[in-house]
Amino acid sequence: MTARLVTVRRTIDQVLAEARTRLDRLGPYAVQHAQREGGVLVDIRPVAQRIAGGQIPGALVVERNVLEWRFDPASDARLPIADRYDLPVIVYCEEGYTSSLAAAALQDLGLFRATDLAGGISAWRAAGLPIETAKEAT
Repeated sequence: MTARLVTVRRTIDQVLAEARTRLDRLGPYAVQHAQREGGVLVDIRPVAQRIAGGQIPGALVVERNVLEWRFDPASDARLPIADRYDLPVIVYCEEGYTSSLAAAALQDLGLFRATDLAGGISAWRAAGLPIETAKEAT
């Protein structure tokens, strides 16, 4: 006998809303403060977006497709900085949609302090905060 999976269908808007209920999303100035206090800011955008729009100074570049492997403390492919589950990780993308889903995925791995920059780098730019030339991915 084969077990049958029951699939509950949800729209991406529903998935995003659920993810955001778990996040303590930060605005640009709160992210700047969190960085000064040891928060790890992570740019998950693809290289084309980073080249076109620059990036936030001090951010690590870890593209979305490898994010979980780089930040899971139990992963052989983790970054050296990702050695504990209480690491304050702040993810950002262009407008804050993908970053919410990514931060929720990090929380699913046990990184309970993971969150994102509300509004993405677009909100950072609108706040008049500094942007630098894009770097290579980590």
